[in-house]
Amino acid sequence: MDKQALNPYLPSWEYIPDGEPHVFNDRVYVYGSHDRFNGHVFCLNDYVCWSAPVDDLADWQYEGVIYNITDDPLNPDGSMCLYAPDVTVGPDGRYYLYYVLDKVSIVSVAVCDTPAGKYEFYGYVRYADGTRLGEREGDQPQFDPGVLTEGERTYLYTGFCAIGDKSRKGAMATVIGPDMLTIVEEPVFVMPSQPYSKGSGYEGHEFFEAPSIRKKGDTYYLIYSSVVMHELCYATSQHPTQGFVYQGVIVSNNDLHIDTYKPANKPMYYGGNNHGGIVEISGKWYIFYHRHTNGTSFSRQGCIEPISFREDGTIPQVEMTSCGANGGALVGRGEYPAHIACNLFCDEEDKYSGTFGAWMDGRFPKITQDGKDGDMEIGYIANMRDSATAGFKYFDCNDVRKVKIKVRGYCRGTFDVKTSWNGPTLGKIEVDFTNVWKEYDADIAIPDGIHALYFTFTGIGNASLASFILE
Repeated sequence: MDKQALNPYLPSWEYIPDGEPHVFNDRVYVYGSHDRFNGHVFCLNDYVCWSAPVDDLADWQYEGVIYNITDDPLNPDGSMCLYAPDVTVGPDGRYYLYYVLDKVSIVSVAVCDTPAGKYEFYGYVRYADGTRLGEREGDQPQFDPGVLTEGERTYLYTGFCAIGDKSRKGAMATVIGPDMLTIVEEPVFVMPSQPYSKGSGYEGHEFFEAPSIRKKGDTYYLIYSSVVMHELCYATSQHPTQGFVYQGVIVSNNDLHIDTYKPANKPMYYGGNNHGGIVEISGKWYIFYHRHTNGTSFSRQGCIEPISFREDGTIPQVEMTSCGANGGALVGRGEYPAHIACNLFCDEEDKYSGTFGAWMDGRFPKITQDGKDGDMEIGYIANMRDSATAGFKYFDCNDVRKVKIKVRGYCRGTFDVKTSWNGPTLGKIEVDFTNVWKEYDADIAIPDGIHALYFTFTGIGNASLASFILE
C-alpha cells in the first residue's frame, strides 16, 4: 500500500500544536509551539519544524530544532516557555519568527536565512521611541502573534481575551516597518472580546486567542480561537486593519455544530483549546488545527482537513477525520494504528479534556503512548472501558470480510464494529485478559463503499487498542 496522509499528520510521538503552515519554495513548513508528552503545562519543548513537499502531504520530514527556549535574552534559565509562533518573509528575503514568552507581554522576533535553519534572536517589536509593544502605558498585553508581510509593511495580529475580562478589548492589529521591529501604525482593535461584543455579530464566538492571518484574492481571512475554545472561527475584510466581519466556524476539535452524522450538540472527541491557520497548497486549501491527547490539555497534536470556499468566499465547517489531507478516503484494506481515531468518547460526554489541571481519569478513553517524551513509541488508545467508542473516518471498502484488532489489558468483552456511531453492529470481536498486545479477529463483512468505522467496547475491565486490520 502506498503511503497515505493521516491525522495526526506527524508521527504519533510528536506534539506540535498551534500549527501555522506556510509554503516556501515548493515545500510546506509548519511552525508551532511544542508540547511535551505527559507535560504538566503547555509548550515545554524547543521550537522544531517539520516540512513536506507540496505534492505529497504524507511525506513529512523533521527539520530539527530551529529555536531553543533559552535563546531569548529574557529567558536564559529556560523558566519561561515558547508560546505559539508565526513566521513571515521580510522585504530582505529573510525569515522572521514572531513569538511571545509565557510570562511577558511583549513580542520577540528571531531571524534566519532559510525557512527551517537555526533562528537567531533579533529583537523586540517596539515603537519608534524604543518602547517595547506591550509596555507602554495603556498597551494591552501581547499574545499569540500572527503575521503577514505585504511589501515593506508587516501586519502583526495579537491578543488574549478571557470571558468577562473587561481589561482586554479584543484582537489587535499593529503595522511594522521594513526592519521587522519598528511600529509604523499603532495597534487597533479588529475584533471584540466578549465584554465588548454586543451588536458586533461575534456574539457567542468572540475572540479568545490565536489570531492567524491569510489573504485569498483581495480578501483577508483572520482565523482565531473563540471563547468556547474548541473551535477555530474566522472573519473577513477587504482591509488588513479594519472592517472584519464574523463569518463562522471552520473546524471544532470535538466536532460540535456539525449535524451531518450526529446531533449538532453532541461532542465526538474530548476537545479543548484550538489554534491553527489556513494555507493554499498546490491549488487546494487546508485548515491546520490541533487535538488533545493523553487525557490532558498539555499533549496536543496537529491535524489537517481540506476546506472549500463557497462562491461568496465563506468556508463551510469541516469534520474532523482520520484521512485529513489524503485527498479522499483511506484504502479499506490493511492495518491502521488506533491513534488516528478522529472520534473518541464514552457514555459520559464532555466537550473538554480539562485545561487547568486534568480532570480526565481512567474512566475516559484517551490517545496516549508508552515510554517518555521523545521516545518514538507508536500511539494507541487507552482506557477503553464499557461504552468507550473509537471512530475512524473514512475508508473506501471493497470486499472486506474479516476485521482484526490488536488489544492488551485487563479486559473481557467484545468490540462491536459499526459504520456509524449509533448504527447497527456488523459484528463482534471477543477479547480477553492479556498483558501483551494480542490479535483478535472475527468474520465481519463491511459493505462496499466509503464508510466510517466505529469500535465500541462492551464488557468489564480496561482495554487498550493498538490497531485494526481490514482483510
